[in-house]
Amino acid sequence: MDNFIPAKSSIWFALLAAVLFAPLTWAQTKAPEGASVYIISPADGAVVSSPFTVSFGLKGMGVAPAGTDNAKTGHHHLLIDVAELPALDMPVPADEQHLHFGGGQTETSIELAPGEHTLQLLLGDMTHIPHSPPIMSEKITITVK
Repeated sequence: MDNFIPAKSSIWFALLAAVLFAPLTWAQTKAPEGASVYIISPADGAVVSSPFTVSFGLKGMGVAPAGTDNAKTGHHHLLIDVAELPALDMPVPADEQHLHFGGGQTETSIELAPGEHTLQLLLGDMTHIPHSPPIMSEKITITVK
């Protein structure tokens, strides 16, 4: 270790620590003016039997699979029984409450337990990050019998 220089090692350590512990920031795609997303069906207040189909609507933009870099496009995320929106400057989580439709799907069949549930759509860009400002539907409430 004849070439070991403590002062230079401290600088590298500080730089490495700054990179590893810095908060992650993600670039957001600007939302086209007037773009909107909505749930076509089921309607707010609907009573459904499980499984049921959820159809997604989008105005002022196109649907493209995740990873596709086309202007004015995005893909759907269905939020189920989510009390608080996910961080809108980070990729949408992928779990049983945040369903990703990165293949460009515009509807899905889902199965939920009997009872009251909420559904909401959130559009993501090619990297699953919501647009700025976010393009999201109204939250609807359904009852599964």
